[in-house]
Amino acid sequence: MKFIKKPINQFIKLETSSSIILFGATVAALILANSPLSDQFLDFWKNYITFSLPGFELSKPIYKWINDGLMAIFFFLIGLEIKREILSGELSHVKKASLPLFAAIGGMVIPAALFTVLNAGNAGGEGWGIPMAADIAFSLGILTLLGNRVPSGIKIFLMAFAIIDDLGAVLVIAFFYSTNLIWANIFVGLGIVVALAILSKFNYYSKYIFFIAGVIVWVLFLKSGIHATIAGVLMALTIPLSRKTDTRSFYEKSKALLDVFLTECKTQGEGEKSVLTKKQLHAIDELEELTENTTSPLQHSEHMLHGWVSYLIMPIFALANAGVAFSFSGDSNLILSLNLAISMVVGNFIGIFSFSWLAIKLNIAELPQNVNFKQLAGVSFLGGLGFTMSLFINGLAYDDPNLIDSAKMGILLGSLIAGLLGYFMIRLTVKPKTPEVSSD
Repeated sequence: MKFIKKPINQFIKLETSSSIILFGATVAALILANSPLSDQFLDFWKNYITFSLPGFELSKPIYKWINDGLMAIFFFLIGLEIKREILSGELSHVKKASLPLFAAIGGMVIPAALFTVLNAGNAGGEGWGIPMAADIAFSLGILTLLGNRVPSGIKIFLMAFAIIDDLGAVLVIAFFYSTNLIWANIFVGLGIVVALAILSKFNYYSKYIFFIAGVIVWVLFLKSGIHATIAGVLMALTIPLSRKTDTRSFYEKSKALLDVFLTECKTQGEGEKSVLTKKQLHAIDELEELTENTTSPLQHSEHMLHGWVSYLIMPIFALANAGVAFSFSGDSNLILSLNLAISMVVGNFIGIFSFSWLAIKLNIAELPQNVNFKQLAGVSFLGGLGFTMSLFINGLAYDDPNLIDSAKMGILLGSLIAGLLGYFMIRLTVKPKTPEVSSD
């Protein structure tokens, strides 16, 4: 099982360490938004940046470049994770995927329905998609605080659930938060995506062609009315998972190349060891090409992007979007804030836990190993922590600044309560692992 647990542990380590930076960026945004520098901080993100070419111009405020541009890379990474999990991961088998699938459905349907009922007759009803989202970075960060007492089954379930939940959020954005569609741009963009998918089917992939095509599709979607981040997801689905070189061949060929490299080292004089021979240079070039062919384009892209997204893009997004000046004046819609917070916490708990319980009782799914229903209840609370995606949907749902800020307060309150309840619920239901005593 080590070859399965190692990449999962690496993924969790990256996500949880990035959650600290994400949390810091959120706190910084809130402090600045409620400080004497509030106006300068909030107005900074509204400054326009313009890119202009003959016959073409893109002009947007900074926060729009972040939400439409940088977040397209975030959604591209989500698309890569979804494709990998479906083809070879936790979602590749019906039995494995059943529980997180049912949990994600419950975690989307019930919160949205609860918010619609609670907010009926009040302003902001179009924000029903906000409480549906889950934030994997913060959720895994909370699990890390509990140390090794948390069964690996909980972490794997949470990862799979969050990935399916992200897919649901992408579909919601595509179908419900895209307006004034220009179908000509959409069809041309989809045509490019289909062409790339066909090339991928025949195992042809060029990162240069893909990059140029990706930029074109992004611009087409940006100008079409469909949110530009959807282009990131669609482009990710065209990246092939297959490898040109299998691991056995990689081992044998790389060993032969390293043997050549070592032999050349032995034949060099003492004064020449700082300079590589032609054979050594050729060996390095072949080894580099061999390494590139052994890693699939999808896995390589995912590996390269994770750090940039986790440590740079998401914190920048938090800085630009989490800042809200807390105000309880007549302009604030406290009803909207409370309805969103309740829907995030209560709605997700009821939806995730009840749908999971039903799937298990109907023998459609089964609990992960060493996980009980009390721990599942704790994870159900963590599912209500929807920071990043909730803030993103908030920016799509509302145009009124008062509604946007009120929703931000609800998202922050709901995420805080969900995180605390999930932490204490799991902490009370799992026992610390006792260290093994040596027999020596």
